[in-house]
Amino acid sequence: MARWALLFGNFVIGCGVMVVAGTLNDLLHDLRVSVQQGGHLIAIASLVMGIGAPVMAGMVGRMDRRRLLTITMTWYGVGHILCAVAPNYEWLLPFRALTVLSAAVFTPQAAAAMGFMSTPAHRGRAITFVFMGWSIASVAGMPMAAWIGEHFGWRTAMALVAAGGFLSAWAVHHSMPAGIKPPAISSRSWKKVFSSPMLIGLVAITALQSCGQFTILAYAAPYYKDGFGASTEQISLLFAWFGALALSGNLVLNQIIDKVGAPRAVTITLAMMAISLLVWPLATSVIGLAVVLIPWALGGFATNSGQQARMGGISPRLAPALLSLNTSAIYMGQAMGATGGGWLIARSGYTQLHWLALLWLALGCAISFQIWRVQDTMEQRRHARLAVPE
Repeated sequence: MARWALLFGNFVIGCGVMVVAGTLNDLLHDLRVSVQQGGHLIAIASLVMGIGAPVMAGMVGRMDRRRLLTITMTWYGVGHILCAVAPNYEWLLPFRALTVLSAAVFTPQAAAAMGFMSTPAHRGRAITFVFMGWSIASVAGMPMAAWIGEHFGWRTAMALVAAGGFLSAWAVHHSMPAGIKPPAISSRSWKKVFSSPMLIGLVAITALQSCGQFTILAYAAPYYKDGFGASTEQISLLFAWFGALALSGNLVLNQIIDKVGAPRAVTITLAMMAISLLVWPLATSVIGLAVVLIPWALGGFATNSGQQARMGGISPRLAPALLSLNTSAIYMGQAMGATGGGWLIARSGYTQLHWLALLWLALGCAISFQIWRVQDTMEQRRHARLAVPE
């Protein structure tokens, strides 16, 4: 049952991270702030999560994971209550920044704990399973946040995330075994990671794909409304459509990743996202946009799951450091994407966003392909050495 509790925890984390983007239209109207200020709210939260993931990983490395993850989700619940009652933008900004520290801890530590509890042969599948909560959040959480935001207000959406945080804390506490302590992150582990161009390249891939996605996703609600004339219901349906495809892509990846290998899976999913952005100008209506989104949605969250498995399978001892850096890269990429997208919107509107997003994703795909080739070569050499008789 522990893996289901961790999956649910990632679902709540995903809902909380995406709730601002999902309710952005109502939030901007209620707090009387600009689209760029809304983007700053997303960017500062992502920046805190990006910096917090590796820093917090070092601070909590020796804690029992059941206790750590229970405290983390309780903090998430309390933080979202504070956000829901924030009187204005100036109060919401610091509340939001403090709340999302939970996301910086939960996702990498849940993945590391799940990898620690799994056998090597099933480690990739176990890690992608708990990360699937993010995909489910995109299916149910973000569309519901958009609908709730438009009909009941963004504060109600925040309060519901808070309730999910408390429920997740209870589930983790009652289902995870005590005494789960993956190897603490040592200075030697950090040194190995930062001295390896290949490992840093893997982290860069995550940052680039996250940056590419959030160049558009951070502003999806107002973009769909202003750029495509989408109604409130159509925006919710587009989020649900995107999320359903994302979940499907993750389910498929979960079944095949240990067979095809994480490097190949990640490279393919990155290419799928790039294809959507390349043909983006063909979308001239809401229906056309729904069609263009298909490759991106199928690959979007699957890429993150694949990256988690790719890093978790390299070395169990390096996994906590790598996974915390990977989480940092996800959120730093979101901050970069939201900031770059806001800058571009202020100067030329929404029409050029997809080209900037495509640039980041194409670069990530190229790096992923190159590292995949290097890993294949290293694996072939290792097999060749083992085949040589004594």
